[in-house]
Amino acid sequence: MDGGRIVQRQIYDTLFKVVVIGDSDVGKSATVARFVTNTDPTMRPYHATIGIDFKIKTVELQGKKIKLQIWDTAGQERFHTITTSYYRGAMGIMLVYDITQEKTFDNIAKWLRNIQEHANEDVEKMLLGNKCDMEDKRMISKERGEAISRENGIKFLETSAKANINVEKAFMTLAEDILKKYPQKDSSATQGAVKPDRDTDRSGSKCC
Repeated sequence: MDGGRIVQRQIYDTLFKVVVIGDSDVGKSATVARFVTNTDPTMRPYHATIGIDFKIKTVELQGKKIKLQIWDTAGQERFHTITTSYYRGAMGIMLVYDITQEKTFDNIAKWLRNIQEHANEDVEKMLLGNKCDMEDKRMISKERGEAISRENGIKFLETSAKANINVEKAFMTLAEDILKKYPQKDSSATQGAVKPDRDTDRSGSKCC
């Protein structure tokens, strides 16, 4: 007991705050859900995220239990003033575009500027070209994704939440890169991560 409160035993070694950003309808929520609960996006409807939502997943890396607090942000322009405030304290940021929608790729430059303006200078970043299962509708070549990632010094993967391609690899790679940068950082020292009341979804609103 601590001042009349029950103190629960910590079941993780480190807490990482990860923010997922990108235009609306690029598959952010579906990608997060696929990683956290292995949810097939074709089995449930997804709607535009309103403001912000988060999910929790604990993984093991290098013998440590890492609690990933994954913030799923709204892509619509009207929510950007809300979502940019959640960059603060983020240790990792996942940028997502849709390989079948040219505009979502063009806007990656805008999202990178947002990161530069609002996130920590040393935040780890990864670029995802989502919906790579839709090869017949592809508008953005893999080479273009690789080029912009090289220009900005960030890692790149093509993913598909629907076909479960590279989703786990993307999040685990980002988590590994964060751990390399903060090998001694524990959950009590993690700044900016908001502790949820319980390890469940914050809201029922989603986007794909």
